[in-house]
Amino acid sequence: MKLPTTHSERGMALVSSLLLLVVVTLLALAMFRGFSIQGRIAGNVREKQRALTAAQSAQQYAEWWLAQGSNAAMTPQVCDAALDANLNQGQICTNALDSVTTVPWQADDALMGVHYTPSLMLGKITETADAGTFYSRPTFYITDLGTSADGQGEIFQVDAAGWGASPNSVAVVQSTFQVTTGVVCRSCP
Repeated sequence: MKLPTTHSERGMALVSSLLLLVVVTLLALAMFRGFSIQGRIAGNVREKQRALTAAQSAQQYAEWWLAQGSNAAMTPQVCDAALDANLNQGQICTNALDSVTTVPWQADDALMGVHYTPSLMLGKITETADAGTFYSRPTFYITDLGTSADGQGEIFQVDAAGWGASPNSVAVVQSTFQVTTGVVCRSCP
């Protein structure tokens, strides 16, 4: 005895369609989630670059300030306070930072370093994470490392930190900078 095939196949098209719909929905959700992750990665890269640019601008200003060399603040001293480069303040420190990577730099709960606001940043610094703003002003710290090996200049370590839009997007850069006075003859005996 043969069973009619129309009753046994009834509903298979509906079940197959529903399974296909579930698979397509899962693929669409995965794709949208991937776009969201890629967007966050792009935002993080942007903030990292903004922080690095801010830190480099503070570093370049500090090196320029050192090269001027005609300031009373050029005398190395123990640094324990924060100054403002935009108010023509600066300092060279005899004490090194305890930790270059822990920012903002502090000693005895007091901020240290020299804050510098490049002209392109004016009005764009807030302590909230807003697009287009910076969390904090870039800061630099100059440490006197002593006389150069050839005795014809002074060696300084320049540390600079810059922030993106949040306190978590921070970059720290460091350079060693030599300042010489007058004409230096490198080939003289």
